[in-house]
Amino acid sequence: MTESADARVRRAEALERTRAAQSREALALIAQFVEDARAAGLTTERLTARTYDGSARYKTNVTGWYLKKDRTVGVGTDGQFYVLSTPKSLKGLLSGVTMAPAEAPIELGKGGRDGESMPMADALAKRLAGGNSWGK
Repeated sequence: MTESADARVRRAEALERTRAAQSREALALIAQFVEDARAAGLTTERLTARTYDGSARYKTNVTGWYLKKDRTVGVGTDGQFYVLSTPKSLKGLLSGVTMAPAEAPIELGKGGRDGESMPMADALAKRLAGGNSWGK
């Protein structure tokens, strides 16, 4: 038996509601992290973005904290989540790139290689616990 068009639409809408709720939950966790990081005196830095081909890193308009040691994702002081990858460009090399916030996932790295996913809450707690020496 095949799924009707209406059933597919309802299923897609339900998945979208779940995704949106998870994103709101992740943003709430990030907002708490920003507050806790500031209270703990975690040093912020201007984040960089790696080119898609991995050949260069460009300065970005985002100040905040990296969430993964490979510096592929971060949290801005604005309470937003950023995926730190960008196309290669001469402008980016010379003057940096402007990053737009990405949808915050409830699980960081989901769908990636085995062992590389982690609940957002755990990633934020780990980053906070690492203090200013994290990633160095």
